[in-house]
Amino acid sequence: MAATTVWQPLNDGLTEICTLLEQQISPSSAVDKSQIWKQLQHFSQIPDFNNYLVFILVRAEGKSIEIRQAAGLLLKNNLKGAYPSMSQENQKYIKSELLPCLGAVDRNIRTTVGTIISVIVNIEEGSGWPELLPALVTCLDSNDLNHMDGAMDALSKICEDIPHVLDSEVPGLAERPINVFLPRLYQQFFQSPHASLRKLALGCVNQYVIIMPSALYNSLDKYLQGLFLLANDPVAEVRKLVCAAFVHLTEVLPSSIEPHLRNVMEYMLQVNKDPDEEVALEACEFWSAYCDAQLPSENLKELLPRLIPVLLSNMAYADDDESLLDAEEDESQPDRNQDLKPRFHTSRLHGSEDFDDDDDDSFNVWNLRKCSAAAIDVLSNVFGDEILPALMPLIQAKLSTSGDEAWKEREAAVLTLGAIAEGCFNGLYPHLSEANDKFPLIRSISCWTLSRFGKYLIQEGGNPKGYEQFEKVLMGLLRRLLDSNKRVQEAACSAFATVEEDAAEELVPHLGVILQHLMCAFGKYQRRNLRIVYDAIGTLADSVREELNKPAYLEILMPPLVAKWQQLSNSDKDLFPLLECFTSISQALGVGFAPFAQPVFQRCMDIIQLQHMAKVDPASAGAQYDREFIVCSLDLLSGLAEGLGSGIESLVSQTNLRDLLLNCCMDEAPDVRQSAFALMGDLARVFPAYLQPRLIEFLQVASQQLSTNLIGENLSVANNACWAIGELAVKVRQEVSPIVTNVVSALALILQHAEAVNKSLVENSAITLGRLAWIRPDLVAPHMEHFMKPWCLALSMVRDDLEKEDAFRGLCAVVKVNPSGGVSSLVVICKAIASWHEIRSEDVNSEVSQVLNGYKQMLGNSWAECWSALDPPVKERLARYQV
Repeated sequence: MAATTVWQPLNDGLTEICTLLEQQISPSSAVDKSQIWKQLQHFSQIPDFNNYLVFILVRAEGKSIEIRQAAGLLLKNNLKGAYPSMSQENQKYIKSELLPCLGAVDRNIRTTVGTIISVIVNIEEGSGWPELLPALVTCLDSNDLNHMDGAMDALSKICEDIPHVLDSEVPGLAERPINVFLPRLYQQFFQSPHASLRKLALGCVNQYVIIMPSALYNSLDKYLQGLFLLANDPVAEVRKLVCAAFVHLTEVLPSSIEPHLRNVMEYMLQVNKDPDEEVALEACEFWSAYCDAQLPSENLKELLPRLIPVLLSNMAYADDDESLLDAEEDESQPDRNQDLKPRFHTSRLHGSEDFDDDDDDSFNVWNLRKCSAAAIDVLSNVFGDEILPALMPLIQAKLSTSGDEAWKEREAAVLTLGAIAEGCFNGLYPHLSEANDKFPLIRSISCWTLSRFGKYLIQEGGNPKGYEQFEKVLMGLLRRLLDSNKRVQEAACSAFATVEEDAAEELVPHLGVILQHLMCAFGKYQRRNLRIVYDAIGTLADSVREELNKPAYLEILMPPLVAKWQQLSNSDKDLFPLLECFTSISQALGVGFAPFAQPVFQRCMDIIQLQHMAKVDPASAGAQYDREFIVCSLDLLSGLAEGLGSGIESLVSQTNLRDLLLNCCMDEAPDVRQSAFALMGDLARVFPAYLQPRLIEFLQVASQQLSTNLIGENLSVANNACWAIGELAVKVRQEVSPIVTNVVSALALILQHAEAVNKSLVENSAITLGRLAWIRPDLVAPHMEHFMKPWCLALSMVRDDLEKEDAFRGLCAVVKVNPSGGVSSLVVICKAIASWHEIRSEDVNSEVSQVLNGYKQMLGNSWAECWSALDPPVKERLARYQV
């Protein structure tokens, strides 16, 4: 038998690839990196290109480390996609070259090899490489630092990316790999004189705490011994991993640390003061974990007098905290363009579930200060006012420090009051007062603290003292709105918006003074903070609704907004937040917005037309295309339609809005279509005759949205289009006929795959399907068996309202046309009917009763069988129909 020949590179190929890699990593800007990238991508098509890369990484001794490492990283990226389709010879060659290199002299080469090994193990799920584990064990047992480090590095990457691989049976091995490695890690590497090995070994074992395989569970004593041994390691990275291990164990298996609880708590308290902030941060996570694990609270209570001062001192700003930048900036300094954070307008969505827009994360860097505040918050919720004796003297001492150098102490004290607002509300609120300090960050944190109390004061509603305190909080925040420091303005406005959401109608008695302060702020803020004022005004309108519609209030609110509105050009991006603000105001005022409606309406039309021109020819339009102008304008028009109701008629009847809107419904951008269909539905509700001349086009475009690729933004477009079709259908009745069959089949598909879309689209699909079934039961009934079950399931999740009544009219209508089509779904039909708390409409109630009694007669003796399949609460709800 002939010996198999080992793959060998061609010299020319080797030279060419090395030259390319050298150019790719060269810092020179004369080299066109995209050309080199294209060339390397082109080479990737050659079957043995990856063999060249591993050869360069492992054997090109004459080349620089940087070139060899670049070859390794390219190989790693290539293997992620190409490995499964490579020939077995090439796979074998690459693996056989990597293993001897685990102990390479250069650490960069070793770690690159470790990364590639973990990528291959990930793809093969650990089963295709019998030589790997013995090779790792040989290196670990070699006593040679390079070999041990290379093997530990590869092992740690496997533990991090694919921990389960080491805890599974491997063909040809007597026991699971984890049973081979764990004892070595505990005995050899936890006690290694080399910090890098201690760190890697502890990191490996920590990865398993979350999944807790039996090998770890059965050796927890050894693990804990190891942790206590490493607890005071001179290297901060190792101490951090020890803390992380105790936190994970507390979260996953609190019983494991119970026998050592006092020692662990004392240790965590000590490391919470570690000079290394990352170690202290990891230790600080322990207190929340402890409370969540419901470990005995008396142990923690004994520790409070020593723990609280540590948490408090860690709550002071660190010198390098990013929040300290620009804190002193005065309102007289104009904003720089880079100060204006990008803003995101959320298009209008019709449906049950508002998508949560996550708060802006740029300020949310997790650090020791925030973690300590979170720990105090948790402790205050566990112990309530019992923590105050240990805490209040410290807070009071910090608050009474005077002098500039102690401002961070005072600030931390105000932060602490806010952090414990929830847990210690009763014991604290007699002490509420506003911090009026010359340091802006103290004034700004006091806004947050006041808003935290505002929430609980509102819940104390019946308490006259609570009402007095709420007024205090409100006035405190309103005064801060007029602060001359930008950071304080921002904090006050955001805190006030929070209080508005919590307080809602409680604000009504104070509307005059609130509006005076908001409009005063509006007059003095620079551009960046102006956006937050718009937001606070919009939130106020959303909170108090029609209460805002009083001449005295409108005289304060509207003139400054109208003046700003007139001052901004149609292509000025500062219009966006103003358009959003007007949207909330027009919805709140309803017909009260009529005096302002004409210019606002006209402006929206002008903006949409300008943008349509800019899209085709920016030069002659004198503006760059930005679709956010269209989206905000469409949403404001929707707000007008909702607010003015049929009063919108005089505004739109003589305009070309209909053609503009149809155009927007066909736009390629999902957010434009989403807002366009919202407006189509709002117009259908209040002035359907306006859409009539192009009715079929509107219906067809809307129905096309239901079968496009339903992922991401398209879901929200489909949601609004679906809602709009239903709103239009109930107004134009039979004229909807041409699209019924297509829409019903699209909606049936959505309902059959409800788990793949969002709740709002499922509900809207169920309602629109019902509305079409009500109008044209003859077209819908023949197909009902395909969608009856998921349709009824979706209807039973819809809350009782007029839309649900329409849908049930449709359900009853199709069952009358095709009763046998509903028999196989009778149990879910009964459940859907039972989902009503009360059907207010007489006619729907009697239709439902007829359906149930009709089936009872039709099924005869089989009715009892169906009845017995229903849960007791369902039977109880259906009893009112005497079935």
